[in-house]
Amino acid sequence: MNIIAFENVSKIYNSHSAAVDGVSFAVEKGEFISLAGKSGAGKTTLLKLLIAEERPTKGRVLFNGQDVNKMPSRYLSVLRRKIGMVFQDYKLLSHKTAYENVGYAMEVAGMSDQDIRRDVPQVLDIVGLGDRWENFPSALSGGEKQRVAIARALVQRPEVIVADEPTGNLDPINTWEIVKLLIKINELGTTVVLATHNKEIVDSLERRVVILDGGKLIRDEQKGKYIIT
Repeated sequence: MNIIAFENVSKIYNSHSAAVDGVSFAVEKGEFISLAGKSGAGKTTLLKLLIAEERPTKGRVLFNGQDVNKMPSRYLSVLRRKIGMVFQDYKLLSHKTAYENVGYAMEVAGMSDQDIRRDVPQVLDIVGLGDRWENFPSALSGGEKQRVAIARALVQRPEVIVADEPTGNLDPINTWEIVKLLIKINELGTTVVLATHNKEIVDSLERRVVILDGGKLIRDEQKGKYIIT
């Protein structure tokens, strides 16, 4: 069953360039896919279209069969809780501890203090930070900050984790730790979409890869390599 579908989607910002140009593909529930391509290939634009942060110039973006651009605005917050976003620059609140950063996401979503006390320690354990919950971001390594960001995305029990260049600021060791964590999350049943320009990651995963170049989909392979011809 498809959880995400892009149907002939284009996003044109001006007459000279299409950030996304006629892209069509679907993601099945429980899949792990790499969305690969160089900087400027259209990866981030596609992800913004998925969470209705941008609207397509043409085509449809579907989540669980629903056109995200026809959802009433009051449902968009629900959509975005079902799609956990992880970014290259972490987007942590510097004045809050790891625990508070994760708990704040639940608080904003209207969850109770009891829910927060129950769920935050569990999700910090999943990402390997059970003993670092009192630390502020300034006391965490880059890899640990990204783990907090993943925990924050996970704590709302999303159906999909979308990671946009999550290893872009990390050294090789932390890069592979984050990739292994995303694999673990996928194995626990969450669909994962990993946007990356890192050829080594894509090739080592040996999983489905969708490659964009100049806004166009140029390759979609079930056990693919990062190849641009």
